[in-house]
Amino acid sequence: MRSPEIRGLRVLPGGAGSGPRPVKVIAVTGGKGGIGKTSIAVSLAAALASAGQRVMLLDGDLGLANVDVFLGLTPRYTMAHVLSGERTLDEIVLAAPQGFRVVPGASGVAALATLGAAQHLGIVQGFSALATDLDVLIVDTAAGIAHGVLQFSQAAQQVLIVLCDEPASLTDAYALVKVLSRDHGVRAFRVLVNRIRRADRGESLFRSFERVTSRFLDVTLEFAGAIPEDPWLPRANREQRTVLEISPGGPAAVAFKKLAGAVDKWPVPAGPRGNVEFFVERLVGRRERRLEVVQ
Repeated sequence: MRSPEIRGLRVLPGGAGSGPRPVKVIAVTGGKGGIGKTSIAVSLAAALASAGQRVMLLDGDLGLANVDVFLGLTPRYTMAHVLSGERTLDEIVLAAPQGFRVVPGASGVAALATLGAAQHLGIVQGFSALATDLDVLIVDTAAGIAHGVLQFSQAAQQVLIVLCDEPASLTDAYALVKVLSRDHGVRAFRVLVNRIRRADRGESLFRSFERVTSRFLDVTLEFAGAIPEDPWLPRANREQRTVLEISPGGPAAVAFKKLAGAVDKWPVPAGPRGNVEFFVERLVGRRERRLEVVQ
């Protein structure tokens, strides 16, 4: 039986395209590994959920999926099973104790670049159905400029770049912004500084980064905030919980709550780009302008 030909978007009744409030899609990414990106994605999801948002966290690391490890979850199935046709998307979604849902990733997600028409339709339908009661979709990408990172970042509405106060973090983040802007048309970024030791260091580091990018790149950067160094963070990671649970009044937890409040005010584009279907269409590369693999 021939697979149906897919043209444009398929918006299902009751999906994100028909609701009064479209789904906000945020890619959390960074140029360098070890900067606390996954911890930020998990904590932000928890903070948004505690504020009453309906949140889903998609593990987009194509090689080292670890959101489930951070949360102490044991997925039986992952996106690899969805792509193979063994499971539907709603069958692999996990409920995190912190009140949000998790789509566990796997190395097989790389096959998103070469989906057939029938598989593509299934993924779009799956996300459409899940989006009926969803406010925010957070995508935790891998670090660097691998193809999967660029796919997720280009498809998302908001790209949140994570920096820390290390030279390699800044240079690698610059490389990521350069590739996304030059080759993939991403012109707007939000920047979050992690693990600051002084209250004023976050914004000053952002300003330094902004000065360099504005000299050489045609992009717009906005300061999203800063997460302070907090001794409760390593303990939260060891206990596979979030810092909001074990130290709700601590400096990091307070910063994540503030970040969640800011995220709630970030705009969602009107029209097709505000639909989660648009995100999936861009992600699987079925539109005329296909994503290029970075060599």
